[in-house]
Amino acid sequence: MIHLSRRQFAASSLVPLGAALLPAAPAHAQETVPQETAPEASHHGSGDSFRDGLSDVLDLHGLPEAAEPPGDNPLNVFADLGAWHAYGLPSAADHAYFGGFSGPLYVAEEYPWYLSRAFSRFGLVDERSARAVDLSGDRAPRLEARPGVLTQSYVTDGLCVTVELRYATNRSALVRATVQNRGNSVRELRAHWTGSLLRHTSEPVRSAPRLQATDDGVAVRFAEVRSFKDFLTTAQTRFEVAHAGSVRTTVHGDEYRTTAHRPTRLAPGATATFTWTESYTFTDAERRTNHPAVREALAHPDRVADRADRRWQRYLTRSFDGVAPDRCRTAAKAVQTLVTNWRSPAGALRKDGITPSLTNTSFAGGFWAWDSWKEAAATAIFDPQLAVSTIESMFDHQIQADSPDRPQDAGMVPDALFYNDIRQGGLNWNERNSKPPLAAWAVWQVYERGGGRAFLHRMYPKLRSYHAWWYRDRDHDHNGLAEYGATVDPANDSTAQRRLAAAWESGMDNAPRFDDTQVRTNTDRAGRTIGYSLAQQSVDLNCFLYAEKRFLARMATELGWPDEAKDLNHEADALRDRIRAHTYDPATGYFYDCGPDGSGPLTAAGKGIEGAVPLWTGVASAREAAGARAALTDPAQFGTFMPLPTVARNNPKFDPTGYWRGLVWLDQAYFAIRGLSDYGYDRDARAIGEQLLQHADGLLGDGPIHENYHPLTGAGKNSANFSWSAAVVLEMLRKHPSAAPLPRLRDGGQRA
Repeated sequence: MIHLSRRQFAASSLVPLGAALLPAAPAHAQETVPQETAPEASHHGSGDSFRDGLSDVLDLHGLPEAAEPPGDNPLNVFADLGAWHAYGLPSAADHAYFGGFSGPLYVAEEYPWYLSRAFSRFGLVDERSARAVDLSGDRAPRLEARPGVLTQSYVTDGLCVTVELRYATNRSALVRATVQNRGNSVRELRAHWTGSLLRHTSEPVRSAPRLQATDDGVAVRFAEVRSFKDFLTTAQTRFEVAHAGSVRTTVHGDEYRTTAHRPTRLAPGATATFTWTESYTFTDAERRTNHPAVREALAHPDRVADRADRRWQRYLTRSFDGVAPDRCRTAAKAVQTLVTNWRSPAGALRKDGITPSLTNTSFAGGFWAWDSWKEAAATAIFDPQLAVSTIESMFDHQIQADSPDRPQDAGMVPDALFYNDIRQGGLNWNERNSKPPLAAWAVWQVYERGGGRAFLHRMYPKLRSYHAWWYRDRDHDHNGLAEYGATVDPANDSTAQRRLAAAWESGMDNAPRFDDTQVRTNTDRAGRTIGYSLAQQSVDLNCFLYAEKRFLARMATELGWPDEAKDLNHEADALRDRIRAHTYDPATGYFYDCGPDGSGPLTAAGKGIEGAVPLWTGVASAREAAGARAALTDPAQFGTFMPLPTVARNNPKFDPTGYWRGLVWLDQAYFAIRGLSDYGYDRDARAIGEQLLQHADGLLGDGPIHENYHPLTGAGKNSANFSWSAAVVLEMLRKHPSAAPLPRLRDGGQRA
C-alpha cells in the first residue's frame, strides 16, 4: 500500500475536476424507501434483536478538538451507504454535547475534516417553567454504537429521550429524537437544535464554511478552495440539515439555533418523535437528485429505519456464518469497518468502492488497486454487489489502447484513484505504477460469493488485458518472469523516482529486498520506451501471475471456452516450473526474488514474507513447502509474538516498526496461513491464526483494526480502521475455508 501520496513526493514535478453528477449509484448504494409501510423498529425493541450483544464493538466515543484531525485520527467514526460524512458519539463526560453526534467528519473531496464538535444538538425547553431539560441529569446515559445505528438514551426530568442516527441515502443521515413522558402530568415541550462551526486556524480553509438559515433548518455553504494538498471544496459543496416539522433558524456568526415553531403537548405515557436529515453533497446536481429521498425519509422515517435494519441484519447474518459465537463481535467490527470506509460515486470515482481508512488523512478519499481486490473478496461475504462495484470502480480507469498520453500501458490498472483525476490537478491520483495482480483472484472470489455470471463475463476480457500488460511492459528480458516497475510518467523522470514507483508497485513500499536494486528501461520492438523494471524478478509477483493464469482458466471454462482454459493452464504449468527453478534456495529452504536474466535467488537480502506466497498460490512443491514452513514457524524467524512479520526477525534489516521492514501485515500473514493449511499444516495454521487474533492489540476488544502490528508486542501501528485488515480478519474468523481456494498443483495434485 502506498503511504506517501503523490502530492508528498512530486509537488515540484506535477501540475479542479468539476463535480458534475455522475451516473446514478447502484441500487445498494442509495437507500430507497420501499412502497409498503413497515412497522417502526423500536430502539431497544424486538426489531433490534439481531444486534443483541453487539453494542460498542468499536469505541466511537469522543469529540474532535480541531477542524483538521491528525494524520491518523484517534477518533473512530461511523458512516454507511457510501456517504462522504461520518459521525461518532459523545463520551459520558461530554455533558454539553449530549443530544448531538460528534462531527460530522466530512471528506473535502480527498481529505477528512471536522465541521463541528457536534453540529446538531437536540434539546428541549419546558414551556411552563421556561427551563431547559438537562440531559446530563441522567448519571448513566446510554451512549452506544450498534451495527448500522448510533443511539443516545437519557432518562431525566420525568422524560425518556432517545436520539438515533442511521443513514437514509449515500448523501444523507436520518436522525430521530423520541421523547416519552414518564411523569404523571401533562408536559408542554419545545424542541430546539443548536450547533457551531469548528474552524481551521489558517486561510483559505478558515473562511471556507459559512452558516446559512434555511426554511426547514440550516445549511453550511462553502467557498471554493482548491488546495490540492489538503482541502478541496467548490461553491456548490453543501452540508444541510432539513427538519420534518416546521422550524425557524437564527444564525449568529458561527453559531445557530433552530427552534420548533410550536411546542409539543405530551400527556402522561405519550411519545413524540422529531425527525431530521443531515446531508453532505458536492454538487447542485447531487443535491437535486438526493432531495426526493430526503423528503421521503422525513415523511416516512420508519420505513427508512426498517430498511436499514433489515440490510444490517442481512450483513451480520451472512458474516457470522461459520464464526464462533464469542468472535461475532469482532466479525461485526470488521463489517462495520468496511462499510464505514465505503464511498459512493463522486468526482472522478464512477462507482461505489472502499477506501483504505476514512480516519486517515492520506486514505480517506481514494481507492487503491490491491486494497480493492482484498476488500472486495471479503465484502462479497455480506454484500456481493458492493464487492462487484469495488472491483469495477478500479477497472473503470483501466488504461485503454486509445489513451492519448499512455497507449503503451493499455490494460494497466492504475495504483490509486481519487475524486480529482490527475489531468484535473489531483495530486493523489497515481498512474506512475500499478499494484500486484490479485484482480483475477478477487473476481473469482466475488463470483463464487454471489457476484453473478454477468460480472464474470464483463471482467474476463479486462483481466486478460491487464494480465497481458504485465508481460508486455514488465518482462525486461522476455524470459517469462516479470518484474515490478514504473510507467512512462512525468513523475517518473529520474532514476530515483522510477525506483520508488517500482517499489510502490510491489505494494511493499520500503521492503529491504529493494534497497540495492537497479532500474532498467523497457522498450518495444521499435525501440520506444514503454516502461521501467527493477533488475530483479520478484517471487510474489510471478506467483500472483501464476494464480491469475489458473483463475483465468477457471473463468474461461465457466464461460464456455475450454481451449482458452487449456492454453492458460499450460502457461501456468511452465511458469510454476520457472518460479521454482529460479526463486527457491535449497540451502536455506526458502523462496526469494531472483536476479535478472535467469540468475538465481537473491539470498543476500534475507528472508521476507513474500517467500510464503508460493504456498498460498500452490507453486511450491511439498519439499519446498516444508522448508518454508520451518521458517514461518521458527521463533527466531517468522514465529514472533505477533507472528509472520514482513521481514524475518533474524534478517539484519529487521525493524519491528519499519512499515514493510518488519511489521505484521494481516493480509500477508493470511496468505501464509492459508498456504500452510493448503499444504497440510493445519495445526500450524490454526495456531498462528489464533496468535494473530489474540495478540493484536484491541482486535478482540473495542479497539480499531489497524493497518499493521508490532511483531514483538502486538501494538497496532499506522492507520486505524484499515479496510484490508478488516477484510482479512473477517476471513480468518470464519471456520469454513475460503470460497476460492487456489488450484492444486498439476504435478500429481499433492501439496503436502
